[in-house]
Amino acid sequence: MTITAGDKLPQGQLLRVGEAGPETVDTADLMQGKVALFGLPGAFTGTCTNAHMPSFVRSADAFRAKGVSRIVCITVNDPFVTKAWADQTGATEAGIEVLADADGSMTKALGLDFTAPPVGFFGRCKRFAAYVEDGVVKSMDVEDSPGTCTVSAGEALLEKV
Repeated sequence: MTITAGDKLPQGQLLRVGEAGPETVDTADLMQGKVALFGLPGAFTGTCTNAHMPSFVRSADAFRAKGVSRIVCITVNDPFVTKAWADQTGATEAGIEVLADADGSMTKALGLDFTAPPVGFFGRCKRFAAYVEDGVVKSMDVEDSPGTCTVSAGEALLEKV
């Protein structure tokens, strides 16, 4: 079942590259205060790189002006790929945390996993955007197709904060 507004985010573990290599990030720690959370099918893929991430990079300052303390992106990739992609897209510079759901367990817990064998996607994350306050989802929008970025764009989520 897909997570919806009013639900509490599930507990989970994500990964990022720290000073000494990969480190675990507990989702409970991430979800304190006001958080813009978005997920996407994969780093370095077309729509994710050319539309979804840029929409959050463009709107990062506007989110912070509305009191959002963290902007977090999750994707089913390894932490080394997410770090390289975050650096390349300007996410790191914009203060967006790009975290790896390497085994897809958080994506599954959210009810947002999908598989598309023709393009090599197995257990990937549907494209979504959510506004979360203290671990409770206040708004949640999921795209109908992984190749579109309208309801999940940064600007669309910004209107709901």
